[in-house]
Amino acid sequence: MSLRVVSSITELKGIIKEWKKAGQSIGLVPTMGYLHQGHQSLIQKAASQNDRVIVSVFVNPKQFAPGEDLAKYPRDIKNDQQKAQQAGADLIFHPDDEEMYPADFDSFVQVNGLTSLLEGKIRPTHFRGVVTVLTKLFNLTQADRAYFGQKDAQQVAVVKKLVSDLDFPIRLVVCPIVRRSDGLA
Repeated sequence: MSLRVVSSITELKGIIKEWKKAGQSIGLVPTMGYLHQGHQSLIQKAASQNDRVIVSVFVNPKQFAPGEDLAKYPRDIKNDQQKAQQAGADLIFHPDDEEMYPADFDSFVQVNGLTSLLEGKIRPTHFRGVVTVLTKLFNLTQADRAYFGQKDAQQVAVVKKLVSDLDFPIRLVVCPIVRRSDGLA
């Protein structure tokens, strides 16, 4: 089966509806693209535990403050498609900014406490953007499980709090850090 790339929320919802109607479980691997071996390990884990795997590839502008590196963030959707398919994904959800955040978009999600420490202390709006986009992705994909790398420990803690506080019907699967041959995560 070939990998599908979808950029429309409407099209994504139609596919999800068919998968759910068929009783299939869905794993979500949320990414900002530029996939690497660590992402592939998450996709492989998701493929081993679900009937269908969605990889979101979306460089989320809401988690970047003015002056941060949004424009410089690396993007390579062709490479992402190849790596996602090799790892066992069924679908890449690759919306543009306007699809995720229409001009009249004005709703945000905030997790307090954990987000004021470490990276959140340096980047005070970062986690608001992260949990807002994850809330949208959890709702859109209706995933049974979402996969995160242990490397992003603070993000994992924040997402666990989000899922717990808002009673999302999704199981978080935290996977081990994958390291390159030189030891870099």
